[in-house]
Amino acid sequence: MTPSNNTPSRIAKQLFYRFVRITSRMIAAVGFGFRAEGRHYLDVEGGGMLLSTHQSVLDPVLIGLISNRRLNYLARKTLFKNSVFGFLIRVLDAIEIDREKGGLAGLREMLKRLQAGELVLLFPEGTRTEDGNVRELKPGFIPVARRSNVPLIPIAIVGAFDCLPRGTKLPLRKPIAVAVGEPLQSAVYATMSDTEIIEEVSRRLNGLNLRARELIGRK
Repeated sequence: MTPSNNTPSRIAKQLFYRFVRITSRMIAAVGFGFRAEGRHYLDVEGGGMLLSTHQSVLDPVLIGLISNRRLNYLARKTLFKNSVFGFLIRVLDAIEIDREKGGLAGLREMLKRLQAGELVLLFPEGTRTEDGNVRELKPGFIPVARRSNVPLIPIAIVGAFDCLPRGTKLPLRKPIAVAVGEPLQSAVYATMSDTEIIEEVSRRLNGLNLRARELIGRK
């Protein structure tokens, strides 16, 4: 099938991704006193699954701007229906997840990209926090992790919840911090049960959440 003339080329997508990352870095640093720690953990070779806490719709951008590597994002199918936002996430090569059909096609695409040596960002809490604290994790990421044999990289975000509360259209000028932790290697979690993996990832995310709070001077 011949690609549509309206479909951006791969080079155009890469250039646009870099433009968004550089622009976002400038805005975050100047407007929100953005701080980050542990970003070197994102410089892994090959594929990797980034497991982040979820505070606001800003989270994918916040994590993308601290990574020197291009990230792959998951997006609900309904988000693609918006003409402007849908075009944006298509250019950013977001992975479409159709929850009504179980999301199997999206999971297969995610596995494909991980096995191709790319980084994929997930929010294992499933939805945004309601109070700024880390929610209970869902185990949906584990089967894909086991099949792809990639490291699990924990990430905690603090401040985005206050910066863009639910129902707010424009972000408030609040300090934001992101803390990245040491990856949980596949050779390690391969010996663990699903429950043990959830417990270990939760422990790391809660520890990083505290560290991120320290970065912006919050108790």
